[in-house]
Amino acid sequence: MAAITTLLVEDQEITRLGLKKMLEHVDNVLVIGEATNGQDAVTMAKELKPELILMDIGMPIMDGIRATEIIKEICQSKIVLVTSHDNEDDVMAGLSAGADAYCLKDISVFRLGNAINAVLEGAVWLDPDIAKTLMHAITFQPPAKGVETNKPAAGQSGFQLSERETAVLRLLVDGLSNQQIGDRLGISSETVKTHMRHIMDKLKVSDRTQAAVKAVREGLIK
Repeated sequence: MAAITTLLVEDQEITRLGLKKMLEHVDNVLVIGEATNGQDAVTMAKELKPELILMDIGMPIMDGIRATEIIKEICQSKIVLVTSHDNEDDVMAGLSAGADAYCLKDISVFRLGNAINAVLEGAVWLDPDIAKTLMHAITFQPPAKGVETNKPAAGQSGFQLSERETAVLRLLVDGLSNQQIGDRLGISSETVKTHMRHIMDKLKVSDRTQAAVKAVREGLIK
């Protein structure tokens, strides 16, 4: 099995060394580069095309959220945000930028390994505390100025999802991979991928993370 090529992006040397040490205990991960700011991360991602990027948010020159947004436009790397930032604005911005996982810096080796495996299988992974923050942000987010407030209730959102698509979407929001969703529903992973394509088309989003966020925001999933 080929090693998972990985880029570490963290401006604090002691934290970067700690993450590198943690990754030694995660199977099949190979660190091929290290960057100390978002701008260098973009350059190195373009050159190295790593399969996985572990990215901090608060960095000089360019922050991790902007770097994530740019990298997602130029390569297929999976991006795991590893940060101490747990406020609603950063969580929403990070996921909207295209991050595949959002972890806090006190994460254990076991959870970090789970997060990495999940995103490589195509799932979205959120730290439990971050999931709570996200749910709070979505539930209590006031409507934007000029936006119609009488939004349809859950199940009447205007998105015409089939019963099976709704089931797939619910398991996606729970953080399951395509294979895990298929096992849970008794269908193949290829069928799950087909359902996911239909879901993304109907929700008018371009990736799984956006689908999960929009599903909760629009009341498609309780």
